[in-house]
Amino acid sequence: MNSGYRYGPYHDGPDPLEPPYDVRGAVDELGESVLDGSDPASALRDLLRRGMSGHQGLDDLLRRVRERQRELRDRGRLDGILEQARALLDTAVGQERAELFPDPADDARLREAELDALPQDTAQAIRQLADYDWRSPAARQTFEKLKDLLRREVLDSQFRGMKQTLQQPDPAAMQRVKDMMSALNEMLEADAQGTHTQQDFDDFMEQYGDLFPDSPRNLEELVDSLVRRMAAAQRLLNSLTDEQREELAGLMAQTLEDAGLAAEMSRLADALRTRRPDMDFDGWPGEQMTGQNPLGLSEATTALSELADLADLEDALRQDYPGARLDDIDEEAVRRALGRQAVDDMEALRQIERELERQGYLQRTDGKLELTPKAVRRLGETALRRVFADLPEGGSGDHDQQDAGQAGEYTGSTRRWIFGDEQAIDTPTTVRNALLRGGLPAEDSPVRLSVSDFEVGETERRTSAAVSLLVDLSYSMALRGTWGVAKQTALALHALVRSKYPQDSIQVVGFSNYARELRETDLAGLGWDMVQGTNLHHALILAGRFLDRRPEQNPVVLVVTDGEPTAHLRRDGQSWFDWPPSPETLELTLAEVDKMTRRHATLNVFMLAEDVRLTAFVEEVARRNGGRVLRAMPENLGEYVVRDFLRSRRKSRR
Repeated sequence: MNSGYRYGPYHDGPDPLEPPYDVRGAVDELGESVLDGSDPASALRDLLRRGMSGHQGLDDLLRRVRERQRELRDRGRLDGILEQARALLDTAVGQERAELFPDPADDARLREAELDALPQDTAQAIRQLADYDWRSPAARQTFEKLKDLLRREVLDSQFRGMKQTLQQPDPAAMQRVKDMMSALNEMLEADAQGTHTQQDFDDFMEQYGDLFPDSPRNLEELVDSLVRRMAAAQRLLNSLTDEQREELAGLMAQTLEDAGLAAEMSRLADALRTRRPDMDFDGWPGEQMTGQNPLGLSEATTALSELADLADLEDALRQDYPGARLDDIDEEAVRRALGRQAVDDMEALRQIERELERQGYLQRTDGKLELTPKAVRRLGETALRRVFADLPEGGSGDHDQQDAGQAGEYTGSTRRWIFGDEQAIDTPTTVRNALLRGGLPAEDSPVRLSVSDFEVGETERRTSAAVSLLVDLSYSMALRGTWGVAKQTALALHALVRSKYPQDSIQVVGFSNYARELRETDLAGLGWDMVQGTNLHHALILAGRFLDRRPEQNPVVLVVTDGEPTAHLRRDGQSWFDWPPSPETLELTLAEVDKMTRRHATLNVFMLAEDVRLTAFVEEVARRNGGRVLRAMPENLGEYVVRDFLRSRRKSRR
């Protein structure tokens, strides 16, 4: 049996051997916006607006859409068909008068009187001349040219591409259009009754597909195309003056009636309205065109159809509504308006959004976009890199206490293993203990170990700290532009403790009118509170509870604020706000400061604003607690907080 292998492209779904899409650059760009104070949804929206990896973003696509809208509006006037029809009609009448003028017969005078009585309305004049027996061959030819023009333009305004089909006045071509409309209406009725099949549509397209340049793949796509065209024709009428609208509507009706298509077109319009009951065709807003060249009816309808598509595409590309996603943007609309390259750019943006979720950096909870713990960890590392980039050389060193313990660097000594030890077993010493206890074993016999034989490498013991970072979330933080750096600082401190000091504990408390404890994952999506009140009293209470649960660790409290306390927590648990701060607010807040002092907790305050009341308050805090007051510029806040944390860890607990 001859067996072999064949190699070729993999077609059954995504390539299983393809490396995962690298979204680290997108995550980092997303993180930069979050660190500057944005929430994840806004950060993602900004990233997609900018674009990346050589692909245009939504802002670039929006700019191209608006440029295309300007081009279409500058193309010409919508009343061009009326001007063209009136010009041809006047030409035909003038040619007929020139033929009649030399003739002295009474019949010639009667004909001139009939021409003089023609109504000003073009449609009515054409209707009145329908049975007129032209004397002038040139006039007859011009009038037929007018009717052919109107027939092509009116039909093309309903069926794009019909103008080319009817370029030559061929009765057989006109009959084919009639047969197509009859078959189309029958297919729509069959679909309404539930008897239509895809094969019926395929048969229809095989016979009449050349009349539909959009090449629809099924009846629904064909209906969408016809509805867009019908809506554009109505929008054209709504863009004209009342007089122009009445004249053009009459002209279109007269043309369809003359072509024997009025009944089928009315039947089709009713079927389309029934299938799209949510569309208010008559209520479409008009369009203001700025060009001066007269546009034909089909050209004007095409321009308005494209403008309507562009308006919908513009709304989708703005992504400024709740729950907006790139999947809401119609790829076919992008292709029609901007071309294939724009579709590729959109797919690249979709891939960024899709892969951020698939690879575990973003998640949606109850429709809200959130960063996952994985993304927040990377974000914290970015924030920490920002901070350490500003630290002097050696500013991030370890701070060790030289006694035996369970963390730190190995000293070279060993000790007996006890249950719960995480240090590595010292194998040579362990085997030596077994040999000393039991002697040399017989040849080929194993060394038998006892629990008492095991020893582990001894390490230096490091001090551990319980750190509580209190961050002001009040509205003034946003007004002063300090909220973004406060968020970055909190994330950086989290990352520092998690990566370099895992034996430490950290708590972040946000406070405005109330205080609340914030998880690391909460920080990324956190925003400032548009409420009144800086309730440091409540924040210190939460920090005190955190420290009391960790009596074995060195307590460190860091406060970031731009204003003095203006709120406190009452006995009933409600927040009380007053400005200027009430004496009760200051007394209760300072009482919590005194409790921190009794806990031997270092309490350092980072001032983000120069304010007389704030300065007086923090100086009193420093006097009572012995902590420090640091006046930090926003751009240096992260550096100051991290350096102060490292400095605090050097101190042993009093």
